[in-house]
Order: sequence, then structure tokens, then C-alpha cells
Amino acid sequence: MSRLLDRVLPFPSLSLILWLAWMLLSGFTAGHALLGAVLAVLLPLTTRPFWPNVPRIRNLPRMFGFVVVVLYDIIVANVSVAIKVLGPLKSLRPGFVEFPIELDDDFAIALLASTISLTPGTVSADVSQDRQTLLIHALDVDDPAALVAEIKQRYERPLKEIFEC
Repeated sequence: MSRLLDRVLPFPSLSLILWLAWMLLSGFTAGHALLGAVLAVLLPLTTRPFWPNVPRIRNLPRMFGFVVVVLYDIIVANVSVAIKVLGPLKSLRPGFVEFPIELDDDFAIALLASTISLTPGTVSADVSQDRQTLLIHALDVDDPAALVAEIKQRYERPLKEIFEC
């Protein structure tokens, strides 16, 4: 029975997240719930071959906290970027910052890079071949060391706890 469940729901937490996101975006009707459930089962099932190393969430409460922090940072960064862009452009100091990566897991590194890119004002530009350095472009970087410290504290440290890597 367990093997059958593993075949039908290869990533149950992903299916749950997909279904919840579908319900939040489309509305709470029976038809939407059914369609969302079908998609939440089919999408992970059809993309399973593309996931060679299945990421395992080791600390679920920490993951929810991480999501809240990222959503908050996205909102704050949107306002901050809007103010900076609409203000005098001479005050912007764009630049590249090299971020030393302490994560071991490829999925966690990809999630870190995606999180940085999701936050307005920063974009992950490149990951070094040895996966030890992430090149980040920032719209306004006053102190590169402070940016690195903030990303380590707000994003990398929680990801290390979530995936234990």
C-alpha cells in the first residue's frame, strides 16, 4: 500500500502546496478544489523524472517561517525599489557582490538563488562551478559585507536548518 501511495503521490508536500496555492488563487468552489487536486497529483507525477535527488524538508515549522520572511522581504523590497527608482537615479549604486555559499545541497542552493532573485533589487547572476560562490547583482549596494551578512542570516541559515545541509 505504501509503495502505491509513493507512486501516486511522489512528493506529498509539493502536492499539498500546489493544491493550497491553487485554492488561494482560484477560489474555494467544489470544481476548483477537484481541478486543483487533479493538478496537484499530476504535476509532481509527470515531473518526477526531472527530480534526481528528492529534496527532503527536515524542519517544516522553519520552512513556514522562511516563507513568511521571504514574503515580507518581497513586500518591503518592492516599496524600497519603487522609492529608489522614482527618486534621483544618481543615488543608486548598482554592483555585483560575491556571496560565499555554505549550503551543500543543489536544491537548497537553487532555492537560495531563486529567493534572492525574487526579492526586488537583487538578482542571482551566476553560481560558480564548484558551487562555493553565488554572484549577486544588487540595484543599490552600499555595503557589500552587510548585504552578504543579511542574506546569510535571513535566507541561507534557515535553508540550512530546513534541509539540514
